[in-house]
Amino acid sequence: MNESGETGLDLRVIPVTPFQQNCTLAWDRATMEGVLVDPGGEADKLMSTAGELGVTLREMWLTHGHLDHAGGAKDIRDALGIPIIGPHRDDQFWLDLIEESWALYGHAGQGKNVTPDRYLEDKETLTLGNYDFTVLHTPGHTPGHVIIYSRTLKITFVGDVLFRGSIGRTDFPKSNHQDLLNSITDKLWPLGGDMRFIPGHGPMSTFGAERADNPFVGDAVITRSKPRASGIM
Repeated sequence: MNESGETGLDLRVIPVTPFQQNCTLAWDRATMEGVLVDPGGEADKLMSTAGELGVTLREMWLTHGHLDHAGGAKDIRDALGIPIIGPHRDDQFWLDLIEESWALYGHAGQGKNVTPDRYLEDKETLTLGNYDFTVLHTPGHTPGHVIIYSRTLKITFVGDVLFRGSIGRTDFPKSNHQDLLNSITDKLWPLGGDMRFIPGHGPMSTFGAERADNPFVGDAVITRSKPRASGIM
């Protein structure tokens, strides 16, 4: 335990970049070791927040390679010497396009291209302090997208697979709408309705809430033709 005697996992969601992407600082209160999930930009802000909270950063975990989720990873690795873990290798082409993508959006210099220290595969295990997390390969929004979850803690980092009331876009190169739907229904839903999730943008929710009323993948519509999501990174 730490000096205050606290145990458990703490989370701080830190919106970064012009897209207000949810970077999550997660740490074990017993060890004060932490990770950054999807450090999309504003590296100094993310490192300063960790320092202010007394968290020692050990790794960065990437759910996918889009500019707003991975653009700050290289600067943090250069500054702290901590490894970048994930996503699946099928997203390396996106990681190679971070700088070009930011320039196309009119924000040149916002992020840097990066190659992870390690790619992730389906059903791998990651460790944060005293807790284990499981990786699932969830293609659709991007071909190399992964989610990272803990059954013990009932928390999942879903990147841009699922949102409160919506799903990820599939109008990008190498996206696939049916693959995204399959990833949600075949891999996320079996984790249980009480599983909380932090999406890449917007508020937290639970898988149960999304099955109840999500207009794209809710139980009431999943057997029918589904509309395509738009407007969310």
